[in-house]
Amino acid sequence: MDNQSEVVVVGGGIGGLAVANGLARNGFGVRLLERADRFGEVGAGLQLGPNATRLLRDWGLLDDIIDRGVLPEQLILRDAVDGRVLTSLDLGAEFRRRYQAPYVVVHRSDLHDVLLTACKEAGVDLLTGHEVADVHLDADRAQTVCTNGTTFGSEVVLGLDGVDSGLRSTIVGDEKIDSGFVAYRGTMPADEAPESVDQRSVVAWLGPDCHLVQYPLRRGDLINQVAVFRTKGRPAGLDQAFADCCEAVRAGLGSLWRDRNWPMTDRLPTATWSHGRIGLLGDAAHPMLQYLAQGACQALEDAQVLTDQAVKHRRDHDWPAVLEETQNIRAPRTARTQRTARIWGEIWHVEGTARLLRNELMRTRDRSDHSPIDWLYGV
Repeated sequence: MDNQSEVVVVGGGIGGLAVANGLARNGFGVRLLERADRFGEVGAGLQLGPNATRLLRDWGLLDDIIDRGVLPEQLILRDAVDGRVLTSLDLGAEFRRRYQAPYVVVHRSDLHDVLLTACKEAGVDLLTGHEVADVHLDADRAQTVCTNGTTFGSEVVLGLDGVDSGLRSTIVGDEKIDSGFVAYRGTMPADEAPESVDQRSVVAWLGPDCHLVQYPLRRGDLINQVAVFRTKGRPAGLDQAFADCCEAVRAGLGSLWRDRNWPMTDRLPTATWSHGRIGLLGDAAHPMLQYLAQGACQALEDAQVLTDQAVKHRRDHDWPAVLEETQNIRAPRTARTQRTARIWGEIWHVEGTARLLRNELMRTRDRSDHSPIDWLYGV
C-alpha cells in the first residue's frame, strides 16, 4: 500500500464522504479513514433544506436522493398537548422558486450510500477499521497514526469524526455539552401508521420539555419518528415524559426503538477550526442541536467551501491557508446556526404561560413571511 496522499479525511460519515468526494472530483488524491469495520449510518431519517439540496444538485446527486426520499408538502408545528396546528410552512412551488431547490427528507443510510458510491466513482481510497490515534505535524507534511500501527502521510488531515472528535482536542480544548435531553428514534411501515400521522408532511409536536417529529421516508413507504424529552429533573421514562400529550402523540410512541437512545449534545461555537495542517469540519467543528435540522446540511456546506478553497490554492499547495480561509468563511454562519438551534429548542419546550404566549405568536404568524428563514435557506 502506498501510504502517501494529498489529503487524509478522518471519519466516514456524511460529512467525511462529502468532503472526500468534493476533493477527489477536483483531482486531489484523497484517502478516507473510518474506524468502524464497515461503512454505514446509524439512525433513521434526516431533513435536507434547500441550502443543502442546491449543493447536492450541483454535485449531480440530487435526483438519486429524491428518488430514494420524499418531497414533503409542508413543515407543520403542532401543540403536543392539545394537538392544534400552530403554524406551517408550505414547501411547494413557491418555496422551491424562492430558494432555488427543494426540501427533501431521506433515510440517513440512503444519503450515505449515495455519497459513498460517489466517492468510489471519484477514486477515493476508502479504508475501514482504521481508528486514528494521533497526528504528527512536520513543516510540510502530516503523519496520521492509527491504533493498528499503520501510518499515513499527507499534506493535510481533515477531521470529520463527529461531536466526540478525537482530533478536536488537538485544536480546541473544550468539552461537549449535554443539553439534558435524550432522543428515541424509530420507523414504522406507512400502512401501519395511526390515522393521526400526516404522511405527506414534516410535523413537529411541541410539548412541555418534550417533542415528537414525524415524517415520511423511502418514497412514503416508511414513517420516521423522533421523540425527544428532558431527562434532568424529569421522569426518565419515555412514556412518562409524554403522558400529558394528546392521543395522536402518544399513539406514535409504540414504534420507537426502546433498546437505544441518543443524548442530545453540542459544543460552544469556536472560530478556531485548524492548527497547521490539521483542520476540523462538520460536527467535529460545529456540533449543533437538532432543532433546525441542519447538522448534515452544514457539513455539506463545509465540503463545498473547503473544496473551493483547495482548488484556489492548488498551485501553491498552501493547505494551512485553505483551512484558515475555510474557517473564516464558515465559522460565523455555523456559529449562528448553533446558537439559533439552542434558542429554538428552548422555544419548543416551554410550559405554562410561556407556552400560551408561544402558541399565540405562532398561530398569528403570517405564513407567507419567509424572512425569518431567508438567512438559513437563501442563496
